[in-house]
Amino acid sequence: MGRHFNGSPFHKSHKLETYFNINYESGEQKNGTVSISLIFNVAYDWVPPFKLHTIEISNCRVGPDFGVWLQSQTELVHVNLVQTFISNSFPNEWFLKLSSQLEELDLSYNRFQGSIPSNQLMRFPNLRYLILSHNQFEGPLPLWSSNAFSFDLESNLFSGPIPSIVDQLMPNLAYLQLSENQLNGTIPPSIYNLENLVMLSLRSNHFTGEFPSAWRSAGRNLRFVDVADNNLSGDIPSSIGELTSLEKLHLTNNNFRGKIPDSLQNCSILMSIDVGGNKLSGRLPSWIGGSGKSMLYMLQLRNNSLSGHLPRQLCNLRYLRILDLSHNNFSGTVPSCLNNLTSLIVDDFEGLDGNYTEQTILTVKGREFVYNTTLILVKTIDLSSNILGGEIPQEICSLILLGTLNLSRNQLTGNIPTEIGNMHGLEILDLSHNHLSGHIPQTLASLTFLSHLDLSNNNLVGRIPLGSQLQTFTNLSIYMGNPSLCGVPLPNKCPEDDTSTTTNAKRSNEDENDKLWFYVSMVLGFVVGFGVFVAH
Repeated sequence: MGRHFNGSPFHKSHKLETYFNINYESGEQKNGTVSISLIFNVAYDWVPPFKLHTIEISNCRVGPDFGVWLQSQTELVHVNLVQTFISNSFPNEWFLKLSSQLEELDLSYNRFQGSIPSNQLMRFPNLRYLILSHNQFEGPLPLWSSNAFSFDLESNLFSGPIPSIVDQLMPNLAYLQLSENQLNGTIPPSIYNLENLVMLSLRSNHFTGEFPSAWRSAGRNLRFVDVADNNLSGDIPSSIGELTSLEKLHLTNNNFRGKIPDSLQNCSILMSIDVGGNKLSGRLPSWIGGSGKSMLYMLQLRNNSLSGHLPRQLCNLRYLRILDLSHNNFSGTVPSCLNNLTSLIVDDFEGLDGNYTEQTILTVKGREFVYNTTLILVKTIDLSSNILGGEIPQEICSLILLGTLNLSRNQLTGNIPTEIGNMHGLEILDLSHNHLSGHIPQTLASLTFLSHLDLSNNNLVGRIPLGSQLQTFTNLSIYMGNPSLCGVPLPNKCPEDDTSTTTNAKRSNEDENDKLWFYVSMVLGFVVGFGVFVAH
């Protein structure tokens, strides 16, 4: 049963003449939606006897209507109505009545519809924060000439290009967040001129052309760049190395070609590099981890055409928690020094910055999943679909916090290390489609968190180990392609099972014969004894 806030008790509060705050954060999330148990319950046509300068209501059911009590507030300076379930068209009449002193407008995570003409925003020269993300707004971007600091329109239906004079319209802009819309055209070069820009998020739109290259003026402050899931092309410009404050770089799922620029090594505080799903070629640069001081916790290069050996410098990435080099042409061996990845041995969140929610795609159990808010909890090594050879280094078994190890579809040989039972955090293990031989180590049965296993298409032999966790894997396909494997759950018995059956049958026959002779002896003894008794 929801909790209700009624309007009338607030009439006597003097503080409400300037400030009103409800922030309820205990909503339960089910199936991707949040269940709100706090309800702001006032009559639609209630007109309060006060004028507010600040209103903050979040995670509280106010809608679906934009009530009269809200429309009557025209002297607002700060407006925060976040996840309040309002689903009206944008209230243009109310907006036109607002004081020109408006500094902040946050209507995120609602169901507002319609468009916002830029000429309306021109009335608010002090508006620094416009946050309309996660609604259903449409039309062209509502840009205006102001002191705008944060411009967040993510997850809407805005269309059209970014105006070429965005630097003149919003010269003080620090946060430009336009991801998950229907924007098109090129990324305007004028973005170069936004000297205060900290965050550029344009993910999941329809942008084309090349990535901006002249970053000299904006490079001093830019920390977060996400242009993933667009149609950008060309080389990754070497000038990107001028973004010396860059912490997170996401260029995934575009059409970038060429090499990973060496100039990126100038970005000494990079924490994540995600350039998967492009057409990049060449070797993995040895400067990644070369200094031994790298802050990288995610290196995501999946689905490219990179080649060559994996440099040992990878092992210097002490904070690395996500290493995805899958679906490339890497050769050589799996580095034996991976036990130097200390964040996969000891929980160490030092250096991990949660100020920017980033997003990436990882393959889990053969399916692609999008990770964002939970990305910081992921611990994975995915080297699948390359041409790596040699043995699985036993040192990798020291990574006791690793959750996913995927070495499938390579040319690995030798045995599965017996030390694999030390990887107590392992949830997913995929060694399929290699040339591994020998027995499946019994220690595998001690991995109590293991939820997905695939050892198919190798040269493994002998009995499948018994263990409480392994017995839950009843899908025969995870062992297929190993003709010399035997035992439960496979239908083919192990040779020793037949020997054991024969021996048991022989012993059973011998036992039956022994019993028969025992009973015969007893009968004969009774007959003889009875005859002697009668004779006397």
